[in-house]
Amino acid sequence: MNIMLDHADLKPVFFAPFVSTVMRVEPDWIDYNGHLNMAFYNVLFDRAADEVLALIGAGTDYVDRQRHSYYTAETHVRYLRELKAGDAVRATFQLLDYDAKRLHYFEQLFHADAGWMAATMEVMALHVDMDAARAAPTPPLIAARLAEMKASHAMLPRPEAAGRRVAMPERV
Repeated sequence: MNIMLDHADLKPVFFAPFVSTVMRVEPDWIDYNGHLNMAFYNVLFDRAADEVLALIGAGTDYVDRQRHSYYTAETHVRYLRELKAGDAVRATFQLLDYDAKRLHYFEQLFHADAGWMAATMEVMALHVDMDAARAAPTPPLIAARLAEMKASHAMLPRPEAAGRRVAMPERV
């Protein structure tokens, strides 16, 4: 339980962008090609997003108490460089936009030691009433924290890869 964030007078600090804790590529996540399986890039991005959700008051204690959560509705992942077993990584999280029921954000996964970018992920998430199985408005305290995060992240340039679509490039 995150007792500190349960008090309205204690505000979280929103770095621009948010930077996750260091995570490690686990040996069991390596596929037959000898690198991180594509599914586990999503796991790493999801763990970073969970840190952000905890920061805004929408972490596991909120889910347990309120029976509301953020569900991923759409993603676009770009795999840029291979990661190997034991590699240390960090993810950045940039809130691009939000409304009463949706979050639109962009994450970048970096090798924590060498600094190069391994992958990016753009996400649209829905705030869901888990009992009704429907999108539901975000509570005022979480909405206020999202507003603060958005203001902090507004100074960041929009990621060049945000909004990209999957398509075959035209050959000349």
